[in-house]
Amino acid sequence: MQKKYVLSNSRVTESTDDSGSILVFVNPDDSEKRYLIDELNVDEHTLNSSLDPDEVSRLEFEPTHVALIFKQPKNYSGKEVLLFRVASTGIFLFKERLVIVLSEDLPLFDGKPFSKVTSLSEVTLKLIYRSIFHFLEHLKIINMISDELEKKINAAMENSYLINLFTLEKSLVYYLNSINSNGVLIEKLKNNSAKVGFVVEEIEFLDDMLIENNQCYRQAEIYSNILASLMDARASIVGNNLNVLMKTLNIITIGIMVPTFVVSAFSMNVSIPMQRFPHAFWAIMGLAFLSVAGLIIFWRRKKW
Repeated sequence: MQKKYVLSNSRVTESTDDSGSILVFVNPDDSEKRYLIDELNVDEHTLNSSLDPDEVSRLEFEPTHVALIFKQPKNYSGKEVLLFRVASTGIFLFKERLVIVLSEDLPLFDGKPFSKVTSLSEVTLKLIYRSIFHFLEHLKIINMISDELEKKINAAMENSYLINLFTLEKSLVYYLNSINSNGVLIEKLKNNSAKVGFVVEEIEFLDDMLIENNQCYRQAEIYSNILASLMDARASIVGNNLNVLMKTLNIITIGIMVPTFVVSAFSMNVSIPMQRFPHAFWAIMGLAFLSVAGLIIFWRRKKW
């Protein structure tokens, strides 16, 4: 699917004709790929890498354009079962045209960063900048989900909550790798700013992006370390909850067995004491209750 945008009045707006200077290809089909390769001279390997979620961020210089790949979070789906994934995005910056290749349809030009843009190179930087805040938003969501799961683990014994925590930890590993990869890309853009053609303001913006990306990485690292360090403790909580339940069941079982033993002893088909005593029933029931009371006193003294 192809979308066309134009840069006018310091804003990116969708274009209805062929005059758009920004082309967005969402999961391009074979004909669109051939157009990118044959007409725009986009490298086929770089194009395929733009659609590969496992590809690392990188910067390449072609004769007619600058090609770069960066990482951004994918839209979360309930089918993923708390697994947050990342996607690769390819940007091909020409002198008069900007080509963006995505594996899925994601919002690109919304939000405050795109309230004022004056050049295609600035649009490129703002796209990477927006992905940093997209990661931060997902990290906040992961932290909230982690807190909710922790509360449920404290009161439950189901393995599903622990599995969800493992899934969140796996997501954070993906995020750490992607954020770090984006940081390397920003460093390369800064070092090759003259070759790319960035102006002074855009070079200063690269410094801000690098700081924001480092803070995002540290935040993801903190969340990952917290989940990893508390995983054993939370597993122990589940085991402790099971022990408490087993202890309660044992108390109930023993509490039933003691009076049952007393009653059973006086129910044998042989000669036993008090078998001709008129109040034998109540005496036996009294002994049963006394056995239960004795068991309770003994249990409390032992502080079991």
